[in-house]
Parts: sequence; C-alpha cells; structure tokens
Amino acid sequence: MHYFLYTVFFSVFAWLMLTVHGRRRVLAVTLAGVIVVTLVVTPPQAQAQGGIIHAIQAVLKVLNTLILPVVNSIHGTRSANSTFYQTTVWPVQSISQANAQVLQMMGQYGNLMSRILGINLRSATLPAPQSMETLLRDHQVNNFAGLTQSFNSTYRTIPTPTDASQADRDMADFDDALTLDSLKTLKASDSATDLELQAANSIESAASQAAAGSTPFLTATATTSSIRSQALTQKMLAAELRQEAARIAHQNGLRKRGAIFTTQLRGTIMNLSKHN
Repeated sequence: MHYFLYTVFFSVFAWLMLTVHGRRRVLAVTLAGVIVVTLVVTPPQAQAQGGIIHAIQAVLKVLNTLILPVVNSIHGTRSANSTFYQTTVWPVQSISQANAQVLQMMGQYGNLMSRILGINLRSATLPAPQSMETLLRDHQVNNFAGLTQSFNSTYRTIPTPTDASQADRDMADFDDALTLDSLKTLKASDSATDLELQAANSIESAASQAAAGSTPFLTATATTSSIRSQALTQKMLAAELRQEAARIAHQNGLRKRGAIFTTQLRGTIMNLSKHN
C-alpha cells in the first residue's frame, strides 16, 4: 500500500513541477512534497533507515536527477522563445524607433494641422448673413430649424401667388429645398468630421505607444476609420451632384418658360393682326 501511495504521490508531484511557473512556486511545491512524504506516504525503507533525513534525501535525489533538468529545460525554452520574439518577430529596437518617429511627426505636423483647421473663415458683414454663416460653421446638427429661418431671412421666402407665377414659385421652392438639404448635409458632415479627427488622434496616440504585436489591431482600426471617412466624402459628393442636377433643371426650366412666353407672344401678335 505504501509503495502504491508513494508512486501516486510522485506522479502528482512530477506533474505539478512541470506545470508551475516561477522558482518560488517550484520551491513551495518541493517543500510541500517533502512534508507529505515525511508525514503520509514515507516508504517502509525510509522509516527503517532514518525517517525524515532519508526521506528528504530521497526526494532531493528525485528532484535533482529527474525533475530539475526538466524544469531547467522548460525555463530555457521559454527564455529562447522570448529572445526570438524580441529580436526577430517583434524587434524591440525597431518598435522603439517607430514609436519615436511617430512622436516626431506628431510634434512636427500636429500644430500646423490644428492651425489650418482653426482658421477663422467667416466673411459676412451684415446681421442676417452673419447669423447664417455662424449656423453653417458651428458643426451642430440640432439647430436645423434655426438654419432654415436664417436662410429665409437672408435669401427671402417664396413669393406669394399674386407676386409670381406658379412655375416660378415651384422652381424657387425646389431650389431652396435642395440648397437647404445640401447645407444640412454639410453641417452633419462637419460634425462627423470632428469625430473622425478625434479617432485619428486616438489612433495616432496609440501608434506612438504601440506594444509588440499590436500593429494588426491598429491597422484594422485605421482602415475602419478610413472607410468611414470615404463614406462621408461620397455623401458630400452625392449632395454636390444633386445640387448640380438642380442647377441644370433650373436652367432648362428657364428655357421652357421662355418657350412658353414666346408662344404666348406669338398668339397675342396673331390676334392683334386679325383685329387690324
């Protein structure tokens, strides 16, 4: 029975020695093994030949001849893997150089770009245009009603039916509608651009402190941000195309109106010639 327990103990002990990490844990497992061998599963031969001293010697012999070489081999393999990653897979020196270069670029171009984005471009001088220009440049999307009111104050409202023909009123209304649509899209784009700039700053800051192996994650984040930025650009291009289409339609509308006036004038002249 003692031999069986002795065998089971050393099997468990060997497994623990192979799975623990760190020299302190190895020492703790060793001491626990010595105590267990001494108090619980000490073989009959060890009891007969000196008890605790012989048991400790037997355990140390097993550790020095079987367990310790395996543990040293494991630690050697881990050290070799760590060295390989630090010198070949993720070179520490190259990563440090890249981080330093990112910090240099941030210091060189960051302030200049901030100044460009912060340039005051407001140019209106009269009250109504100044109010509208302020609303256009505030990067907010919760004041579209104020933008519409300011637009009407600047460009005036649609004429009444007694002051303009229905065709002119329709064209003016649609032109105003598309203009406001584009201006609202512009404000929404400005707001989204602010978020994109914040994301770009975060990515830039993370790149300056990138740890080994984090490059794929930073690349994926930057790619996602780039796709969002391209989507915003496409949205603005679509608004510009709509505005251009409305301009062409307005010009054609004027031509159609001219043809109608010509027809009416010809009919009027023909009527006058008949009376004469």
